[in-house]
Amino acid sequence: MMMLRTIRLDPSDTFVFPVAAEPGEWAVTGSFLFWGRDVAALAGKERAAFRSGFVGVSSLGFSTLVVAQPIRPEERVVAVDSLARQLMDRLGAPDMDAARAAADEEIAFAASLADHPEGTLVAMHRALEAGEIREQFRTLSAREKTAGADSLHATARAFTFHEEVDDGPEERVDLIDMMAARK
Repeated sequence: MMMLRTIRLDPSDTFVFPVAAEPGEWAVTGSFLFWGRDVAALAGKERAAFRSGFVGVSSLGFSTLVVAQPIRPEERVVAVDSLARQLMDRLGAPDMDAARAAADEEIAFAASLADHPEGTLVAMHRALEAGEIREQFRTLSAREKTAGADSLHATARAFTFHEEVDDGPEERVDLIDMMAARK
């Protein structure tokens, strides 16, 4: 089975959204975070999250892109439990059974969006139309090697994606302090 996992290709999610998801979290669309809210009144980072943010199930942070990855059955159970706990603790689900049922439904929908070859990137555009939240999804996958292509052009890419493990210091930018320093 495939599932959506957050991915961070650059640090922009940390600037654009109120809270960025951690890279590698299992993800859902997260539209439930906007139900009952005045979407037209959203501004800044909240508006960006509404328009294009998938939600990490562990953090409820936002991610612009997700990637289709295999998920083992035991990982799916953990993802459902994690999201159910978030629904209880942070969003006021009436009880754990209701939270687990809602989380299972969200995970199942996300899995249906991940029905692509492994490594396919998925982006979302969310909008309010006629009083209803609408989601559109786009995918980006690696090109297939075409018959007759020479080896240089068949393997050359403008971008390649590599997961990096960096044990160095975390880089943070405080835009508020930078603006205050300019005054």
